[in-house]
Amino acid sequence: MFFIVGPTATGKSELAADVARGAGAEIVSADAFQIYRGLDLLTAKPEARPVAKAPHHLIGIVPLGEEMNAEKFRRDATRAIEEINSRGKPAIVVGGSGLYIKALTHGLAPLPESDPKLREKLNAMSLDNLRAQLVELDPEAAKKIDIKNRRRLVRALEICLITGKPASEVVAGVGDSGRPGLSIPATGVFVFRDRNELYERINQRVKAMFEKGVIEEVRAAAVTSATASQMIGLREIRELLAGKKSLPQCIAEIQQATRRYAKRQLTWFRRQSNFLPLNLSFLTHNEAVKWISLRILSEARTRDD
Repeated sequence: MFFIVGPTATGKSELAADVARGAGAEIVSADAFQIYRGLDLLTAKPEARPVAKAPHHLIGIVPLGEEMNAEKFRRDATRAIEEINSRGKPAIVVGGSGLYIKALTHGLAPLPESDPKLREKLNAMSLDNLRAQLVELDPEAAKKIDIKNRRRLVRALEICLITGKPASEVVAGVGDSGRPGLSIPATGVFVFRDRNELYERINQRVKAMFEKGVIEEVRAAAVTSATASQMIGLREIRELLAGKKSLPQCIAEIQQATRRYAKRQLTWFRRQSNFLPLNLSFLTHNEAVKWISLRILSEARTRDD
C-alpha cells in the first residue's frame, strides 16, 4: 500500500490518478468530506478526467445526514484495500485528512462512548467556557483544536471527564491499543507546494467553485450531520443564502478558512508523517508522476526481496 498525502489544493487528485494509471493501481480516498454523497463542488471531489484514469473508492458513499469518524473510515478503507489487493491490484491511499490516514497506518486507541447527559451539559456551554475548561484539563489538546470547532472541543472535554485523563494522552495511544491498522507496511510521499503558490491555488479554486454553481448546490443540500456540517464553506454559504453576508465577503471568508486548514494540514503531516516530502513547486506534473512511480516500484522491489 502506498500513500500520497498533503494539504488541500496541492494537486493530489490529478497526480494520483496518473500514478495509479501507470501502476495499474486503484485509489482509496482518505478525505473526511469527499466521502459524503453530494456537495461535490464544495468538497472538491475529483472531476471526471482523473476518475476515468483509475478506479476510485470511498468517494460519495455516505449520506450527508450520517455521522463519520476515523474508526468508521478505518474499517471501510481496510475493506476496500483488501478487496483491491484480492484482485491482484495495488492500492494507493490519497488524501489530506491526517487523522483518517493515521487511523490506517497506526490503528486507533479505543475511546470512551459518548455520555448523553454529559454531552448535553457540554453543548449548553459557550465556546469560551469550553476552551477555558479544556485549557485547564488538557492544555496540549487546547493548543491543537480549532477554538471555533464546538464538536471537537466538546469531544475532547468529554474524553477528559470520562477517563480522568487528558484527551491528548488517551488519543496518543494510537498504535499501542491492540487495534492495529493494516498489516502491510505503509510507505508514501507527502506532497506540498510553496506557500504563496498554494494559497493562490486555494483562492482560485474557491472562485471557480462559485462560478460552477456551489451556491445552488448548498441550497439544494439535504440536512447535514454534525460531522458533515464541518465542511469548509458550508456555514458561510448558508449565511450568504440567509442574507447575513455579501457574496464577496463569503468568498473571502472561505478562502481564508481554506488557507488556515491547509496550514494545519501542513503542520500535521510534517509532525506526524514519515512519508518522503516532495515539493511540487519545483517539478512539472510529469516529473512528479515519474518520481512517485519510481518510488512505488522501488518499494515493491524492497518488499519482494
